[in-house]
Amino acid sequence: MMTVSNQPERTPSATASPAAGLTVELRPADKAALALYREDSAASCFMPAQSPEWVSAWARHSVHETLIVRLSDSEGHLMSLPLELAAQGRFRVARFIGDRHANGNFPLTDRRADDRIGSVQLRDLLDHIHDQRPDIDLLSLERQLHACDGVANPLLFWPHSESPNLSLAVDLEGGFDAALLRASGKRKRKQHRSQARKLEAAGGFERRMAKTPDEADAMLEAFFAMKAERFAQMGIQNVFAPAPVQAAFHTLFGEATASEHPKFVLHGLEVAGRLRAVTGSSLTDDRIICEFSSISDDELTEISPGRFLFFENIQEACEQGLKVYDFSVGDEYYKRLWCDLETVQFDSFVPLTVKGRAMALTRSAIAGGKRIVINDPRLWAMAKGVRKRLSALRR
Repeated sequence: MMTVSNQPERTPSATASPAAGLTVELRPADKAALALYREDSAASCFMPAQSPEWVSAWARHSVHETLIVRLSDSEGHLMSLPLELAAQGRFRVARFIGDRHANGNFPLTDRRADDRIGSVQLRDLLDHIHDQRPDIDLLSLERQLHACDGVANPLLFWPHSESPNLSLAVDLEGGFDAALLRASGKRKRKQHRSQARKLEAAGGFERRMAKTPDEADAMLEAFFAMKAERFAQMGIQNVFAPAPVQAAFHTLFGEATASEHPKFVLHGLEVAGRLRAVTGSSLTDDRIICEFSSISDDELTEISPGRFLFFENIQEACEQGLKVYDFSVGDEYYKRLWCDLETVQFDSFVPLTVKGRAMALTRSAIAGGKRIVINDPRLWAMAKGVRKRLSALRR
C-alpha cells in the first residue's frame, strides 16, 4: 500500500511578493458572482467540490448564506473560496460549500499564481474577511488536498493538521489487468463471473449510466432510500436526508446529463427491473472519484451487487484511460479489497475572533481524537459497536 500526502514537488513559497495591490472581495454567490467564478475557473486548478457546477448547484439550494471570497492582485485572479456560513450554537462558521459532502477539497487557484501568493497574502486575506464580516468566528476548511495538478494548496500557509480519515484509491496504470494483479485479480474475476450468473438467474441485470434528468432523478431517489435504511441500521446520522441536500444533488447530476462530457455521473445496477446498487461519481482529467454509493437491503444483498458494480466501474475507468479510481474519504473494507493508494488530507481551523480561537482548539482536539480512534482497529470496532447499539435503543 502506497501512502502519499499528495504533496507537489515544491511547497508554497513564503517569499511571495508583498500584498500591495491585493484585492479581497466577499460577494454573495449570486448569478454575477457565479459567472465570474466560472470565468476564473478557466485558468485555475480545482477539485470537483470547488467546480463551477458544484458551487452553482449548492448555492441554489443551500439554506445557509453562501459567499465567494475572491483574492486578486494587479495581475488578476489569484484564488477563490466558495463558502457557506452556518450558525453552530453561539458561533458562526464558514466552511466549504456542501459541508460534509465536499471531499478532496482544493480552492480555485490560478495556475500562474505560485509566485504571487504566499504567507503575506494569506494573512492579508484573513484580515479582509474579518474586516468585512466580523460576524464570522471560524474558517473550518476540512478534507483538503495538499496539491492539485502540481500546484500547491495556498491554504497550507494557514494552521492545519492531518485529517482523521484517509482517502483510498486504485492505481490504474497499466490497465485493468495490471490493477487486478495488484488486488487478488484471479479471485475477483472468478467472483465476478459467479455474481453475474446469480444476477442473471435472479431476473437479469443491466448496468446503466443516467443519461437524462429523469434517469438521474430515479437513480438518486433509489440511492437516498437505500442510504436512509443503511444509515439507520448503522446508527449514523443520515447526511443525505435534508431536502436541500437532495435538491442540490438532483440539480448537479441532472444538469450534468446535458453535457457531452459530464463531470458528474451516476451508475446503477438494475436487477429484475429494480435498482440494487448506485454510485455517484465526479470526474477530473485523470481520475474518477466515487462521491457516494449504496446498495439495497433485500434478497440479493448476499450476492454483493455493490462489489459487482464497482468491478464494472473500475474496468470502464481503465478503458477510458483514466489513471486513478478514487474511492474518496473513508476507510472501509470494500475499498481495501481494491485500493493500493492512500492519500492524507488536511484540515484548517482558522479563528477570526476571540470566540473562534476557542472553537478552533476544540475542533482540532476532536479531530485528533478521531484520528486516534480510527487508526486503532480495536477502538474503531468498539466505537462502531457502541454507535449501533445506541441507534437500536433510539428506535
